[in-house]
Amino acid sequence: MPPASTSDDNVSVPGHTGAFGRDLLAGLTLAAITIPEQMATARLGGFEPQVGFYAFVAATLGFVLFGASRLLTAGADSTITPIFVSGLAALAAGGAIPAGSATLLALLIGVALVVAGLLRLGWIADLLSVPVLTGFLTGIAVHIAVSQLPGLLGIPGGGHHIAEQLSALWRGLGNVNPISLAIGVVTLAIVSLCERFAPRVPGALLALVGATAAVVLFKLEARGVAVLGAVPSGWPSFAPPELDWADIRSLVPLALVIALVVMMQTATVSRSFRDPDGAEPRIDRDFIGLGAANLLAGLASTFPVNASPPRTAVVAESGGRSQLAAATAALLVLALAVAGGSLLAQVPVAALAGVLLFVAQRIVRVEIIRKIAGQSRSEFALVLLTAVAIVWLPVETGVAVGIGLSLLHGVWMTTRSEPIEQLRIPGTTIWWPPEPGRHGEQVEGVLVIAFPAPLLFANAEIFRRGVLALLAERRPILLVLDAGGIPAIDYTAAQGLLTVAEVCRRQGGTFAIARAESVRALRALQDFGVIADIGAEHVFHSVEEAVRALAPTAKEAS
Repeated sequence: MPPASTSDDNVSVPGHTGAFGRDLLAGLTLAAITIPEQMATARLGGFEPQVGFYAFVAATLGFVLFGASRLLTAGADSTITPIFVSGLAALAAGGAIPAGSATLLALLIGVALVVAGLLRLGWIADLLSVPVLTGFLTGIAVHIAVSQLPGLLGIPGGGHHIAEQLSALWRGLGNVNPISLAIGVVTLAIVSLCERFAPRVPGALLALVGATAAVVLFKLEARGVAVLGAVPSGWPSFAPPELDWADIRSLVPLALVIALVVMMQTATVSRSFRDPDGAEPRIDRDFIGLGAANLLAGLASTFPVNASPPRTAVVAESGGRSQLAAATAALLVLALAVAGGSLLAQVPVAALAGVLLFVAQRIVRVEIIRKIAGQSRSEFALVLLTAVAIVWLPVETGVAVGIGLSLLHGVWMTTRSEPIEQLRIPGTTIWWPPEPGRHGEQVEGVLVIAFPAPLLFANAEIFRRGVLALLAERRPILLVLDAGGIPAIDYTAAQGLLTVAEVCRRQGGTFAIARAESVRALRALQDFGVIADIGAEHVFHSVEEAVRALAPTAKEAS
């Protein structure tokens, strides 16, 4: 279309008309992608397909009303569905949770997300490092694939633990239905080819329509091909779950784990798909939007929902510019759920399995795994350990293990930091760590050290021992701490600094601090009494300033 006129009386009309049309087109495309995906994800959780539709509609309404992102879409999600299914199954095995627990779980997750948004806890989304998150997604993909293989092969499944599921698969291999297998494989191939060569074509929908037509035309149900069967139509039930406080207490830990996963995925989607005007994402507001989405999903008697990276990508690639695209898709999905249940009766289970297997292979970040394996053995080990924990342990336990591994890795990296002696670059006033091929100048009687990490309890002892060893070896008249690389200092580390200052004085030297650029670090030096101990006159803006002020007679050493 031609560019909009810049005159005051018509500048907005063409632009808004074009945006409206693009949003409607994006909504139609989104609906075509969403219908098979929500059916498949609902089945992954053991629900009727229309429950997945209700979840998508409720999630969309909640986020449209309270979220910030113009592109993010929410609904039933294959990342969190294995987590809450596994968690609820474990609780049910212990006799703790009755029917309707998924509904209450959605409500609890919604409350947790709203609270997180109001308290501005967006930083929690960064608790998982990239290797741990990659391993987490790999483990989830294995769960999805194993759970869908019975449907693909046309054999009975069984069990909730991965070992039980694999055992059931092994026992059923002699009874594989070749027609079901062919339907699933062709569905997977069609979706994969469309994704690669024609991403705007709704491959999943085309594959499901084709598979359903084949079932009807060739009467494949009579040849052992499992189909969904009669799917109830109508409006969702809005009856609240009848659960007491004991049930709520049992569900709270699982709700918190899933809420954390939702926060991480929401933050990833919001940052990856910026609003069309380029505005910075408002992560905390999006948490509130996902909280409202889960609350409405619970009130609609469905199950927990999440932000969706692939569906959001569809909106962005289709030219969507506002939540009108998601709202359009939600209206179409609602119409199908309310009045179109008979259209879904002959959908083959193997075709839905093929769609979910595509989802499973897509969420495995093969390229990232390859890069990590080639660049860092320790972080590749994190990928493997997290994936194994997610696969073998209860999924919610595996998530907790992943978070723990991520935090331990961060602490380990911090504790690996050691004090570094700096040298002066010849002909300059710059003090810098030694570099290969470049010789620095030592100044007689002066020792300059730096520490390239926060000074915290985890590395305070390493810092203290390293500096004291240098003091004992060099016995300088001036020790300068270059604090430019220290963003924060805690109480334990401050006590180590006071010890260093005292030892320096006992040796007849002076301790000074330079380049305390971090406001947090400088405030900590004041609050913990370090500046009071060494004197404010011993705090400088640069290392060279400290050397000239406190060791003016020091000479350069060769």
